[in-house]
Amino acid sequence: MAKEYKFLINGEWRQSSKREDVKNPYNNETIAQLYFAEEADIEDAVKSSQKAFDITKKLPAYKRAEILKNIIKGLEQRKEELAKTITIEAGKPITDSRAEVSRAINTFQIASEESKRIEGEVIPLDLMQGSENRFGIVRRFPIGPILGITPFNFPLNLVSHKVAPAIASGNTIILKPAPKTPVTALLLGEIASEAGLPAGALNVIPCSNPLAEKLAADERIKKLSFTGSAAVGLKLKAMAGMKKITLELGGNAGVIIHSDADIDFAAKRCTVGAFSFAGQICISVQRIYVQKNNYDEFLYKFLANVKNLKAGDPMDESTNIGPMIEQGASQRTEERLQEAAKDGAKILTGGKRNGNFFEPTVLTNTKPSMKVCGEEVFAPLVTVEKYDKFEDAVSMVNNSIYGLQAGIFTNDIKNVFHAYNELEVGGVIVNDIPTYRTDHMPYGGVKMSGFGREGVRYAIEEMTELKFLALNLAE
Repeated sequence: MAKEYKFLINGEWRQSSKREDVKNPYNNETIAQLYFAEEADIEDAVKSSQKAFDITKKLPAYKRAEILKNIIKGLEQRKEELAKTITIEAGKPITDSRAEVSRAINTFQIASEESKRIEGEVIPLDLMQGSENRFGIVRRFPIGPILGITPFNFPLNLVSHKVAPAIASGNTIILKPAPKTPVTALLLGEIASEAGLPAGALNVIPCSNPLAEKLAADERIKKLSFTGSAAVGLKLKAMAGMKKITLELGGNAGVIIHSDADIDFAAKRCTVGAFSFAGQICISVQRIYVQKNNYDEFLYKFLANVKNLKAGDPMDESTNIGPMIEQGASQRTEERLQEAAKDGAKILTGGKRNGNFFEPTVLTNTKPSMKVCGEEVFAPLVTVEKYDKFEDAVSMVNNSIYGLQAGIFTNDIKNVFHAYNELEVGGVIVNDIPTYRTDHMPYGGVKMSGFGREGVRYAIEEMTELKFLALNLAE
């Protein structure tokens, strides 16, 4: 029998009249029965978050760091349980799920350290006559209750990237996890509740989209931090009013492989970048541009790597490719592939769907207007095309409504800085794939990929407000 999971409000585990099943995308078995928060619960979550903020905003740095360290201990003690939970509710291969738990531990470790160095500055004010003996002090202050809305693809670490900096900065947070993968977030709620966090400082409330929208519009919420689709993010932004907003809305990441690159290394890394977690990563490699002199060599090595990937049970240690999150996602991928093929795209490998599974697929002879190029496919599908000049490849990557991260493989420093200066993205990764991310670097995009930055220190800046104090010490 599937286990029942209650939601967390004000330090208490609640149930409601509304329940939803959580399915394993690999075999469609019900793995959990989840209580959904209702309207009265949402109101209680906001009020308790406000009340808890009166406590958290006064917590000294050492206490915030101590709470975060206690959460780390809880994560470490339940590491395998968390990894298996991620695998059964998201379909992520178990080796990748373990890596995600390790990353979440690292995220909280960074937050514990950053909580002790939220610094300010002293500014001299005597730059003009009449301001002698004056100086100013600038400090960062927490802003209040934050609403965090997270996606299914990293149900622990993307949650951690909202929860950890909120705790580190003295804020409170209401977390709405993805309905496909809520259990991992609820387990984190258990761990945080046992770590000394004040009741109401973290509320974990799976709920309907209309109730989440109501929260986004609530003036008592001081910041919205959303990771998900562009359509939903822009809708929430329109509702959010004057509150601070961070939006991470995905992308269709491009890779440039120049003639001086290590082709063998580039082919191996692009295989990882395009097909990890069945391509369901915001910075998954979706478009590859190879200098024409190396195109055939790269394609030969890349296709050989792709054909060696093993699809199957994500609990199997040897599985590289698990299922997509639901059948609707694999069907959309199939439809986009068929559209591209009718318009002249050539399928080099893959292209077949079986339920929630979609074969690792490589396309060429594509056009920028095709959905497989211009939209975020969020699937195990990648396009490969050739270019002549490096500047042409940069323009090809920029020919997108998205701009999250891009990767370039080259040893030419002029090309590196040309890409850095000209690529319309939030991050340029040199001699590696755009899927590369560490948890302390600034992470976020431009254009339809959103705005604002995560990465613990940068998220703390987004979750705090500068306040200035001017002192007149004249006699």
